[in-house]
Amino acid sequence: MMTHELSGDITGAAGILKSGGLVAVPTETVYGLAANGFDEAAVSKIYEVKGRPENKPLSLMVKGAEAIEALCEDVPKAAYILADVFWPGPLTIVLKAKETIPDIVRAGGDTVGLRCPDHPQLRELLNAVDFPLAAPSANPSGEKSPIKAGDVLRYFDGKIEGIIDGGECTLGRESTIIDLSKTPYTVLREGAVSASDVFMALTASLTIIGITGGTGSGKTTALNVIKEMGGLVIDADEVYHTLLNESEPMLKALNDRFPGAIPEGTRDTKALGKIVFSDPEALRDLNAITHKFVGEEISRQLTYWAKMGRELAAIDAIALIEGGIANICKATVGITAPLEIRIERLMRRENISREYAELRISAQKPDEFFEKNCDYTVINDGTEADFKIKCRDVFETIIRRQN
Repeated sequence: MMTHELSGDITGAAGILKSGGLVAVPTETVYGLAANGFDEAAVSKIYEVKGRPENKPLSLMVKGAEAIEALCEDVPKAAYILADVFWPGPLTIVLKAKETIPDIVRAGGDTVGLRCPDHPQLRELLNAVDFPLAAPSANPSGEKSPIKAGDVLRYFDGKIEGIIDGGECTLGRESTIIDLSKTPYTVLREGAVSASDVFMALTASLTIIGITGGTGSGKTTALNVIKEMGGLVIDADEVYHTLLNESEPMLKALNDRFPGAIPEGTRDTKALGKIVFSDPEALRDLNAITHKFVGEEISRQLTYWAKMGRELAAIDAIALIEGGIANICKATVGITAPLEIRIERLMRRENISREYAELRISAQKPDEFFEKNCDYTVINDGTEADFKIKCRDVFETIIRRQN
């Protein structure tokens, strides 16, 4: 068999593939060994030529995101998000396969990996055929993946019908593979795209609503609406206190800045509180330290939520605006309520005097602050049922605008 050089003959390469032959193709990662992904006999040649174990499935190269719906089922929104961010490019997305995908491609499993490559000649080839390409790296199993056409010829000259010389592959690493067929989503192979970038894209796609407001305004009820809608609720104050008890790095940072303020072997912050609340500069330093660690923990929780395939989250923080947490939110919602209602709620809920309730409220931001700085304001001035309807309406508006 003669291996034909097809760099200027995309039509000829397409013809070979349509007739069941193999063509080595350039990608932005490494060269691939391509066959018609719907032709079982052609795909079996890939296994034979490469010496590839038949229990290892093959991924399919596709033209674009429209192939996801055509080839896969039970597709999560995350697939389209990642395709939008990384395709064309070196990311393979594993999804549940439709039965139209040959068993030999799936190696008997129920999933298939899809990738939209970013190489002009290969994209031209994909547009010249009406099927996806099964195309693992163009090397015998166990050998180094080729980044030049000459490397492929050394492996397979005379064993395959053709090769498209697209020059040296720019990345030289295989694609990253992420499995979205089940949760939590998992990176099966980290290649040319970092796992952190993949999960950052998923996390950034979350509808994150920042909720803030004064004591007694009704934030807890608003947050319960988020939970009823299937969302994650993160209490920034709770995160801080958990870190204070569990995070040695945060405790060290506090002790480095405020030596002796936290007695050794304890998490007692009373002395620290006396220092910072009488010294504005010390308070700024404290906030800089705690906001850093709280922000990192919030990011970790949000990333895990995204890995679970979820789409809605809310962050509860009194200092939402001042602490910078609002920057990661798609929208911020300020919860306000008439002063008398807040006073009565505090007195009843915490069994405190009117005087102390008024003192606590007076130390917090006025309603005007939330009205000016938040994207939405919900006034809690009726029954709990009415307030929950107001909250749901606002949250659904935010979700619709996000989508």
